Amino acid sequence: MTQPFPFSAIVGQEEMKQAMILTAIDPGIGGVLVFGDRGTGKSTAVRALAALLPPIQAVASCPVNSPSLDRCPDWAHLTSTEIVTRPTPVVDLPLGVTEDRVVGALDIEKALTNGEKAFEPGLLARANRGYLYIDEVNLLEDHIVDLLLDVAQSGENVVEREGLSIRHPARFVLVGSGNPEEGELRPQLLDRFGLSVEVSSPKDIDTRIEVIRRRDSYEMDYEGFMETWRPADADLREKIIAARNHLKTMKSDEAVLRDCAELCLALGSDGLRGELTLLKASRALAAFEGADAVSRAHVRQVAPSALRHRLRRDPLDEAGSTTRVGRVVEEVLGEPA
Repeated sequence: MTQPFPFSAIVGQEEMKQAMILTAIDPGIGGVLVFGDRGTGKSTAVRALAALLPPIQAVASCPVNSPSLDRCPDWAHLTSTEIVTRPTPVVDLPLGVTEDRVVGALDIEKALTNGEKAFEPGLLARANRGYLYIDEVNLLEDHIVDLLLDVAQSGENVVEREGLSIRHPARFVLVGSGNPEEGELRPQLLDRFGLSVEVSSPKDIDTRIEVIRRRDSYEMDYEGFMETWRPADADLREKIIAARNHLKTMKSDEAVLRDCAELCLALGSDGLRGELTLLKASRALAAFEGADAVSRAHVRQVAPSALRHRLRRDPLDEAGSTTRVGRVVEEVLGEPA
């Protein structure tokens, strides 16, 4: 089977790649929203990320990837209780998907052949402990958005269908991508993404040529291309695993917490989700860099991704969200050392 384009071979788009790496280190950051032009590598990056994610331990036949037998749902008909190592699931949620396909439904085949009521798990079950990817997330139908919001808040999928009452864990990293010209995202869903990134087509000739060269090489000489880039992906994966372990001992002193709070206050960020995301993202970046503690430089680096989608609209300020965040970061944190 052909493997996705290697993550390490993606040219540029550094902020997007950083955001995805940070969520791989700490899934608690809450996912990534990537908005920008078509053909800028959004979907490629998500699919490439799957190769970097550390594998998970799960019960072989558990439909929700439970890590141990005692955590498998009672409705699951297990055919194997062996604990296996499998890739972290990365599940696509396509546009136009039905609610039953997302949350699960009555297994019609079993109902007709055996006359028994059984649950057929949906995409949320498959995505548990992994990633759920939605391309063109801003075009998602409202009733599916409502459903995702409920599940994202509770971490549990509850299904009431044809006399069935089913619930199972549904904790996943949400990754969405889209083109802002095609529609805006509902504020409630926007707030659920920990980080947001804006991508655009490269403007300089050399970068565009390098993108073309690598993509052409991937398609024309797949084996040779993968052999070239596989070691770089393997190194990156090891760094992510090391950062995950390092995260447990990472220190965040009072000054860092104060920087996070002052930034969010200055930007008028609603609630406290901005501070928490900023702290988690800064800590994940510090762990990725092998630092002993989170510094102001880490906060500064992740602030645009963590805060640009949490700004209140200001009709008197025509500057883009990235510019506004950058301006406030300079006012609050000062110039970089």
